[in-house]
Amino acid sequence: MGRNKEFEEEDVLKKAMELFWMQGYEKTSMSDLVEHMGIHRKSLYDTFGDKHSLYLKSIDCYRLKTSETLNCIISQAKTASEGIKNIFNLMIDGTDERQCGCFIVNAVTEMAMRDKEVDEKAEEALAQSERLMGELIRKGQKDGEFSCSLSADSLAEILHSTLLGVRVYARTSGSREKLHGLADNFLLLLKGNH
Repeated sequence: MGRNKEFEEEDVLKKAMELFWMQGYEKTSMSDLVEHMGIHRKSLYDTFGDKHSLYLKSIDCYRLKTSETLNCIISQAKTASEGIKNIFNLMIDGTDERQCGCFIVNAVTEMAMRDKEVDEKAEEALAQSERLMGELIRKGQKDGEFSCSLSADSLAEILHSTLLGVRVYARTSGSREKLHGLADNFLLLLKGNH
């Protein structure tokens, strides 16, 4: 009879994700992971495989977390403008996580050019976020909040790229006021001459 696991898989995966998020893939050793996750090395290998497999699962974990957060923001917003403004606020002021930036952006800049699996997972995560932006913009266009001079998909691409840039800039000691101004100006552009 096998021994019961002494940990919750989801909890320790989140710990691995946090460590990769803070340190990146290359700077995170298996010893770091064992210590941070609070499990034995054998349990780590038996449950998650090698470091690379754990990293890929961490990307999936982050993707799910981000999707849940964005869906929550979007569903709680009374208008599409409010939803977009709240997403900008999260990206700019965020939470304690802000200093680590966006896990997906970090993965792309560190690994995607030389790791096909990371590149594919990052592309999937970015495409999912962009689809959510597209749905929000379509709602704004349907409700007459946003201009229809460009398609919702085109505007979603621009919005998503802008948000990715904000995530990178927010890691610096740069002005938060500048980023909030960018968010306000972006909303003005979305409203255009509709």
